[in-house]
Amino acid sequence: MDRIRISGGNELRGTIPISGAKNAALPLMIASLLTSDTLTLENVPHLADVEQLLRILGNHGVDISVNGRRESQSESYARTIHFTCRTIVDTVAPYELVSKMRASFWVIGPLLAREGRARVSLPGGCAIGTRPVDLFLESLAALGAEIEIDGGYVNVTAPAGGLVGTHYTFPKVSVGATHVLLMAATLAKGTTIIDNAAREPEIVDLAKCLTAMGAEISGAGTKTITIEGVDSLHGARHRVLPDRIETGTYAMAVAMTGGDVLLQDTDASLLDNALDTLRLAGAEITQTESGLRVVRNGNGIQPVDIVTEPFPGFPTDLQAQFMALMTRSSGVSHVTETIFENRFMHVQELARLGARISLSGQMARIEGVPRLKGAPVMATDLRASVSLVIAGLAAEGETMVNRIYHLDRGFERLEEKLTRCGAVVERVSG
Repeated sequence: MDRIRISGGNELRGTIPISGAKNAALPLMIASLLTSDTLTLENVPHLADVEQLLRILGNHGVDISVNGRRESQSESYARTIHFTCRTIVDTVAPYELVSKMRASFWVIGPLLAREGRARVSLPGGCAIGTRPVDLFLESLAALGAEIEIDGGYVNVTAPAGGLVGTHYTFPKVSVGATHVLLMAATLAKGTTIIDNAAREPEIVDLAKCLTAMGAEISGAGTKTITIEGVDSLHGARHRVLPDRIETGTYAMAVAMTGGDVLLQDTDASLLDNALDTLRLAGAEITQTESGLRVVRNGNGIQPVDIVTEPFPGFPTDLQAQFMALMTRSSGVSHVTETIFENRFMHVQELARLGARISLSGQMARIEGVPRLKGAPVMATDLRASVSLVIAGLAAEGETMVNRIYHLDRGFERLEEKLTRCGAVVERVSG
């Protein structure tokens, strides 16, 4: 099993290209099930989760072709991928596929809308919480779907005349359930109004793509989204937006180590709250024509309290990285996690590097220390794994991060990007 070895202490200086967003690419890929025409997606990152979803879509009958690679490039560069689903050959999403990636459950919406039925395995829990699918099923039922859970599978069936528009209010904000209801409603008869919808940029990106495919959608990015159902969707070409979580992660790495880095091809508007918080912590962040320039000011890392919230609040997907940054602050900070009930598993691993962190329920108290010291650590999930990398970049000596397959799910070419900016980071095979 691969590991990452980090020799800490170097400032980061240079340019880091920001990849297409995984959290946008996955629902966009799934949207290809809604049309028999070709959907072309540009700027698709090369990640383990993307590769897994390609296999899942192929199982449903999507023909996939990739272009945009140059001979001088490895296949890990962002790609243009063409998705064509002339006919859905199988409306079953089996356990052996869905169990490997939770977002694959989202195929339930397009399969139901286009074919009138779907049988999709329950995804189960994951390392950062149970994340039930109740909201997915309740929203589809509001469109008229009949739902039965049998043998660990969800069986959904549309009424004889197809799905029917509805006015549905989510009892709590859910990005995944908003994605699914948005896709399903595009082919429902009549008008669907989604209240308390997720407002994340990835929701807006999906709505833009669906609109290019012929959907009639308004209000994406606000709490109320309106969809006028259409008979069919057609093909389109769409570019995946920049990864705001990758942007924030590398910005925090610069704040942690010092230096001066241009985060290329990204935009501050994708994560205003997190960048404002990072400025309070001591980073200077400037939007330029080519991206974001991040420099740590001369006052060191300042303690800042955060509470994770749905967009536009501080993202839960940056919580672990920010906690790593706070381990080197000049005082005491607090991190409160409100999205997932089990997203503090990185705390014990940060402690192995010398961090002083105590937990009380969903709040962590971080007492900044003057130095961290390298040690072997183990990644527990995607965002926790990169928080250990950030800490390792500033730690004295060598840090070995184990179980980095988590990193490969969400960070494209991480070692290469950091190494080009002066970090000493290498992948160790076996």
